[in-house]
Order: sequence, then structure tokens, then C-alpha cells
Amino acid sequence: MKKININWKKLLILAVILFFSIQIIGGIFFYDLAIKRGPKDFLQNNADLEVADDTMDLYINGDWTKWVAEQNFETLTQTSRDGLKLSGYYLPAEKPTNKLVILTHGYLGNAKQMGLFGIFYYQELGYNIFMPDARGHGKSEGNYYGFGWPDRLDLIDWTDLLVEKLGKDTEVVYHGLSMGAATVLMASGEAELPSEVKAIIADSPYGSVYQLFAYQMKRMFHLPAFPLLDSTSLVTKARAGYLFREASALKEVQRTDVPILYIHGKADTFVPVKNAIELHEKTSSSTELFLVDGANHGESYAKEPEEYKEKVQQFLQNTLK
Repeated sequence: MKKININWKKLLILAVILFFSIQIIGGIFFYDLAIKRGPKDFLQNNADLEVADDTMDLYINGDWTKWVAEQNFETLTQTSRDGLKLSGYYLPAEKPTNKLVILTHGYLGNAKQMGLFGIFYYQELGYNIFMPDARGHGKSEGNYYGFGWPDRLDLIDWTDLLVEKLGKDTEVVYHGLSMGAATVLMASGEAELPSEVKAIIADSPYGSVYQLFAYQMKRMFHLPAFPLLDSTSLVTKARAGYLFREASALKEVQRTDVPILYIHGKADTFVPVKNAIELHEKTSSSTELFLVDGANHGESYAKEPEEYKEKVQQFLQNTLK
């Protein structure tokens, strides 16, 4: 009987080549799926993003949409540190004030969608409001989504621009939703955060980009995070300039001195409520936590609008001058 000679060295080399090829192909696939700018069909009919009919009606047909359409927003632009032209919309208060809120939107959203909250700040609190399009969204340039990390520096630069425009006595509030919430938290611990930032409201935030994607890979694709998510992170570093593990709100809030109000729906299955609880527990500044029964992702305001507004107003009254 002829003896079969197995070249284990060659087989090992082939296995290694195959493994890395799969990681590269998979990393590019998931980068294109989630990070690259463009339609995200995989989120269509996602049960984790389903909201009540009245919530959807508020988002699409609420009175705030007519209000936004009627306002004479001033379009502001700036060039990001890496050369992208960014756009945003500024509306001065009806009466002079030194209060300014910067409203940051979620993944795949746009600036004017934050008019849902802007009308409250404008009409009931009398604030100046500014709503920027995050890079890769709306009218801002960018061929990828930053999930808050590069956006945190854009937010800081917007703040500097607006303080220069409005005056050094300006008191700035950040209010972000989902990715926008992660953005304001990721900015919160930066050494260059302008001193004019006095308060932060983070609605439905995630702790880090890696944490978010690890959860979603398991829930949506039934895959473990390692090693494919790490491969996607490397592709993202090469194409978009950031790693998933470095994009951490958790790290930033542990060194912030800005008071933070966390808001989260208890029924959130897209970004589980434990994210907000962990952030709240690890924040180094004074914090408050407002959890809403029966609210899915980004649905807290729709479920409890009056209590939501009351919590925000009380928090700001206790925090600002």
C-alpha cells in the first residue's frame, strides 16, 4: 500500500492564508454594510427598531415638522480638521439669550430631524438652537459614518465657531440622540472641550462602537465579535481613520466634569438600557438617569413627552446659572 505523504507545513500555510483572506473579505463586507455612506437596507424591517404607530406618526407628521419648515435657519459651514465641508443650521432665539443648545442626530438621520427637540428648546426654553449634519449625513461631506468618534472633534469645532459668533458668555448645552448621544459623550472628556459647555443630555447612547457592533453582530447575524469585528475595525481604520475600540464614550465620561442627564428606554432592544446604566455609573461628573417604561430605541420622548421635557428643564435649571 502506497504511503500518503502529507505536507503539514503547506497545509498550515494554506489555512493561514484562507483565514486572513476570509477576515479581509469579511471586514470589507461589514465596513460596506455599516460604515460606508449609503442606504442600509439591512435595517429595513428590523424588529429591534420597531416603534409604536403613534411614535412613528410623531416622527413623520408631528407639529414640529411644520415648525422646522417655517423657520428661517441660517446655514453655517465649516471645514473639518481632515478637510470635509460640514453643514449645520442655526436659529437665534426670539429674545436675546446667552443659552445655546446643539442638537446632534442619530445614525442615518439628518440635522433637521432634531427639530423634534428643537421646538421645545426654542419655544418653551427660549434657547438659540443649532443642528449640525454629522459627517457622512445630510449636506455634510464624508463617505463614511463616524459613529460619534471623529464627529466629537467636529462638535468641538462647531462649539468654538458658535461661541465666537455669539460671545464668550454663551452657555452651551449638548443634546444628542443615539449616535448623536454617543457623539456628545465622546466629546465630554476631551481636554479641548470648550469651557462654555455646561450640560449634556444623552438620549439612548451606547458605551462604545465596539460594544454596539459586538451586540449587533450576535443579534442580527449570530456571529461572535472576534475576530471578524476586529478585522472590520482595521478596515475602518484604513478607510475612515478610527478603530472601534478607541471610539468609547465610556472612557470619555470617566474624565469629564460636565453634568450629564442620561435618558433611555427600558424596552430598547437595539441599544439595551444597560448601556446608559453603565455610563451613568462610571461618569465622573454629576449625573442623572431617566428611564422610560415601554420605550424602544429613541422612543422615550414620544412615550413620555411631558415628563421628558420636565426632566430636561429641571436638569438644566439645576445645572446652568
